[in-house]
Amino acid sequence: MASTSFQNVSHGEYDAFLSFRGEDTRKRFIGHLYTALNNKGIYVFRDDKQLEKGGSISPNLLKTIEESRISIIVLSKNYASSTWCLDELLKIVECKNREDQIFPIFYEVEPTVVRKQTASFGEAFAKYEEFFRDNIEKVQKWRYALKVVANISGWELKDR
Repeated sequence: MASTSFQNVSHGEYDAFLSFRGEDTRKRFIGHLYTALNNKGIYVFRDDKQLEKGGSISPNLLKTIEESRISIIVLSKNYASSTWCLDELLKIVECKNREDQIFPIFYEVEPTVVRKQTASFGEAFAKYEEFFRDNIEKVQKWRYALKVVANISGWELKDR
């Protein structure tokens, strides 16, 4: 990605929206990725707040997702254990109608695990299906969004 392709386009306040599960990646990978992108002139939004369990996404955050030119989704082992991450992901898939606007990174998780929702992803969804049994459509939308993103060619990283 050439930095000029982002700097010369006025599409919102941020070039990229970064979606990630903080407990998995914040202190290692995300910090390095954020710095590298900013050093290339790509203005990135990352939400660094410690979020309250069960909290909903603010309208400002939804607007940031909508207005960002691209979304970078760092899918990690515990990504699906966060309803916040899944709500972000769903919004990203709804807003970014072209595959060249979504960039998945599979961080220490196989794309097939995300696509088929097995291992930790399957465990998370088993809990959601019980917890959201009165709103199973929400769970189905999250599952769909994960499949969409997992079918986009991305990067697979292992930190070993």
